[in-house]
This record gives sequence, C-alpha cells and structure tokens, in this order.
Amino acid sequence: MRLVKCFPMSSSAPLRTTLLATAALFLSSYAAFAGETVQMFDGKSLAGWKASKNSPEGTYKVEDGVLQIRGGQGHLFFVGADGKASFTNFDFKAKVKTYPGANSGLYFHTAYEDKGWPSQGYECQVNGSHKDIKRTGGLYAIRDVLNTPAAPDNVWFEYHIRVEGKRIQIWIDGKQTVDFTEPEGWTPPKNMPGRKLGNGTFAIQAHDPGCKVDYKDLVVERLP
Repeated sequence: MRLVKCFPMSSSAPLRTTLLATAALFLSSYAAFAGETVQMFDGKSLAGWKASKNSPEGTYKVEDGVLQIRGGQGHLFFVGADGKASFTNFDFKAKVKTYPGANSGLYFHTAYEDKGWPSQGYECQVNGSHKDIKRTGGLYAIRDVLNTPAAPDNVWFEYHIRVEGKRIQIWIDGKQTVDFTEPEGWTPPKNMPGRKLGNGTFAIQAHDPGCKVDYKDLVVERLP
C-alpha cells in the first residue's frame, strides 16, 4: 500500500489565498471600469453638463435630439452624473455639424473653469470656415489642419478622438488627421502651459457670438 505523506498547511496559506482573491477582484473591477462606455448626452437635456458662468444665456440648448451651440464666448463642461467626471485613456466619438463662419472646439483632459479659455488640456479644432485658418480635425496649436477643413460646413460628420498613454489620434469620418505622441520632457506652446496630457474631462467650446455648431451622439469609452 502506498503511503502519502501530508504536510501541515502553512499559516501563511490562507493569507495568500485572500490576497490573490482580492487582487483578482480588483483586476476584474478595473477591467470592467476601463471598458465602460459613457453616453454623455441623453438627447433631451443638458444633464451631466455644466456651463461656464461667462456663457451668454441661450448659448447651449437641446432641440430634436441635438445639442446646439449658438453664440458665445463660453464653454460647456461634461461633469457626469456625480459631478466628478474624469478620464485618462479613452476613445471618444461624436457627430458634429458646423455652419458657415462657426468656430468651436472639443477639449479633453480639462477641468471646469468659470470663465476664459480652459487652461488645462488639449483642444481638437471644430471650424469649417471661420477666419481662423486652423480647421476641423486639427489638434489646436500642436498639429494643425490648415486652410482646408477635414469636413465641410452644413453636413454631419464623425469626430473621433483617442488617447492612449502619450499618444493622441484624431479621425474625421474615418480619415486620420492627427497622430501625435507627447514627447518626454514636453514643453507646451507659449502661453499654453496646461496643454499637456494627464487626466480630466471634456468641454465644448462656443468661441464667439457667430458660433453655430450642432453636436449629437456623444459617447466615450474608457480604455485601460
């Protein structure tokens, strides 16, 4: 008959089991959070959004499932249901329509401010025919699309922004317009010290009184 020698379980074994179970739970929770898709606009209201105090009355409104930007100057910040929305790596998409002479923008890795231009984060330009020659599809003051916009006025187009680590990519209707990797020791442009990656939320810009831009289907997916 074969004898099998049994050794007593180490007193540390239950602790290791507990730690492994906790780590597995944490990683699964992180993975689920990282893959979360956030519907940023419900098509009926400005719930989850907060306008800067300097925004003129009526700058942001909702009509027929569309978030309309009319006039300005001001910014509409996404704060989420809990008022604390923040993103690091993400994949963002929205449908956008510009009108002649309009100038807007999509900020990311930014934070709410009462007035002025957001001092934190990057801006993705939304401009088909404004006097500013920096056009739709550019990463403002970093990788600009000049003179000819990636999408014309008066038509809906898809704005797609992805941030992974230090890499920023932009596509307009599936055509890539920006692929920029923030270098080590990055020095932002003059007078833009906050133009760097970190974390934060999104903001929609109403550049000036002539701004007329429509947004809908704003969705962001968190990435690991």
